[in-house]
Amino acid sequence: MDEIIKNAIARHNDAVRFIENNSLLIKKISEMFISAFNKGGKIIFFGNGGSAADAQHLSAEMVGRFKKDRNALPSIALTVNSSILTALGNDYGFDTVFSRQLQALGKPEDIAVGISTSGESQNVITAITTAKEIGIKTVGFLGRNGGRLKNLVDTAVTVPLQDTARIQEAHILLGHIICEIVEKELFT
Repeated sequence: MDEIIKNAIARHNDAVRFIENNSLLIKKISEMFISAFNKGGKIIFFGNGGSAADAQHLSAEMVGRFKKDRNALPSIALTVNSSILTALGNDYGFDTVFSRQLQALGKPEDIAVGISTSGESQNVITAITTAKEIGIKTVGFLGRNGGRLKNLVDTAVTVPLQDTARIQEAHILLGHIICEIVEKELFT
């Protein structure tokens, strides 16, 4: 047990150091979000499994609040409507569950954030491709080597670890930092 605990903490610290060493990338994504909000756009998050939970979590931070009582910021997680997800999965295939929603809800002022620890989730890849066709700027919260998504998104944060749990911890830290920056810049 002690070895598992020590190992998990050591890899978590590696993930934190990666985020710490990529402050310019964090600032760039924060500026993208701020620009989208200032243009009347929204942030659209999506991913699978734990990344779906992260998408919902970060969207909730935008719509609700992170640290400040403030006006709501427009954001949506494409993972939350079970009727839409199952209808699209059944009628068009699981690879389209996010892209069809982007076709219906996305506009060029938005930012699409695909979250994938492998960078290989086909439904996230399809959605990013659709976002680009619409003219939506794209961000990837990725892991490992970034997979195919690394070269598809406009801006990628690729946590270079193999452990899915540690990658997800880095993604949520990244998202929380961005939320704090956005709040400070838009609501001072």
